Amino acid sequence: MAVPGLIGLAPTHPGARLCHGLLGRLTAGFSPPQNVRIDPNSLSFNMWKEIPVPFYLSVYFFDVVNPNEILKGEKPQVRERGPYVYREFRHKKNITFNDNDTVSFLEHRSFQFQPDKSRGSESDYIVIPNILVLAASFMMEHRPMSLKLIMTLAFSALGQRAFMNRTVGEIMWGYEDPLMNLINKYLPGVFPFKDKFGLFAEMNDSDSGVFTVFTGVKDFSRIHLVDKWNGLSKVNFWHSDQCNMINGTSGQMWAPFMTPESSLEFYSPEACRSMKLIYQKPGVFGGIPTYRFVAPKTLFANGSMYPPNEGFCPCLDSGIQNVSTCRFGAPLFLSHPHFYNADPVLAEAVLGLHPNEEEHALFLDIHPVTGIPMNCSVKLQLMGRAAPPLAPRSLLSFAPQSGAMEGETLSTFYTQLVLLPNVLQYAQYVLLALGCVLLLAPVIYQVRSQVGGGQSAAGRRGTGSEAGLRPVLASAPCHLHPSLPAAHCSACPGGRGPRVGSSKGAWRLRHLLVPPG
Repeated sequence: MAVPGLIGLAPTHPGARLCHGLLGRLTAGFSPPQNVRIDPNSLSFNMWKEIPVPFYLSVYFFDVVNPNEILKGEKPQVRERGPYVYREFRHKKNITFNDNDTVSFLEHRSFQFQPDKSRGSESDYIVIPNILVLAASFMMEHRPMSLKLIMTLAFSALGQRAFMNRTVGEIMWGYEDPLMNLINKYLPGVFPFKDKFGLFAEMNDSDSGVFTVFTGVKDFSRIHLVDKWNGLSKVNFWHSDQCNMINGTSGQMWAPFMTPESSLEFYSPEACRSMKLIYQKPGVFGGIPTYRFVAPKTLFANGSMYPPNEGFCPCLDSGIQNVSTCRFGAPLFLSHPHFYNADPVLAEAVLGLHPNEEEHALFLDIHPVTGIPMNCSVKLQLMGRAAPPLAPRSLLSFAPQSGAMEGETLSTFYTQLVLLPNVLQYAQYVLLALGCVLLLAPVIYQVRSQVGGGQSAAGRRGTGSEAGLRPVLASAPCHLHPSLPAAHCSACPGGRGPRVGSSKGAWRLRHLLVPPG
């Protein structure tokens, strides 16, 4: 099987919206639905409007070790550089509530470099493929020979090479290039860049389109689901109705009360498609119980491996998706980093790639009761396919997005989602026990009162019986009751007769002491 020429063109960003669901809907698990729906009067509205949890974009580059050897036909060798970490700031604006239980908004985003979290600085130099040269060479592949010759001469005159050595800051946020000016002049509209070309030049200080989502005010079961994106209920980038559907949420939050049968769907403008994550296993993050949802192996499978993906074709090897139809016709492809879950032939074509689940899998950990994302790792790469002979093998760079709740926010969530419910759970048993005590106390008091009254009456009856016995005892033989004065003994002069301690005397005494009736 032939290995397509793939070069690192630009890291994609479909996971940023998804990870940004790490917001503080603290009341979702313990409050009625009106407190979590999208409503200016709800408790969570301000947190939905401006996400309080910091999110970081980590960018990795593959530094090309042997650029000259690659041009001679040898296998590319790369080393991973980074991460170069940027904090991403997002806030919603132009919020408009509609009559059909939906709200429309734009979400503004900006990035700020974080030196203390990065392994390197923006001044680091990286050797990567010359994106403009390789893309232009691919676009010239089916053009007339005369136009190819003109482009080759232009490359030579402008000093363009197949590889370039630029700083991280230039690669990320743009650099001036005479070749881009030439392309914009003779091939207008090919690139969305005007002054500078950079991987994130058009994403900083921008938005990802107008989202219209359901508020959940009238129908709570549809809360956060996307109704339209940029006024469209479905896109027209792909070749089947199923692939063009806009499904799920905008990738920031989901409805509460999830089960292992639930799935997470979201629409990504950067990937130009909807994606679905499936349940994998339960877990714990920071003491908070979670469900882990992962990308299925079929997410980027080609049509022959997974027929429903046929609408995303034309396809190459399984594990990479062609997104050129929504990227100005440029030969761009989407995949997991290091070609994880892709055809092994892709990773084997480049030295230095080591795909593995722990480092390159896409997952999302969600608190199932509230639908709050607690931890996410969305690692996707966007590549460009170069035409031979400039790039006969695969070279790439990628930028994963990951986020995790931490610090004071995580502590607050733990208190609200775990500690407080546990306290309330045990408190209900304590209150139940206390209620039982309070209920039994008057019963016990009543029983004790009745028992005490009975004993008093019995005591009074006993005193009267003793007085009634005195005449009987007075006439009894004195040896049966030695405590009586001798004057009361009429039958035992001199104290003769059976002793009290004898069995016969004791038997007679017991019968004499029994009260009549």
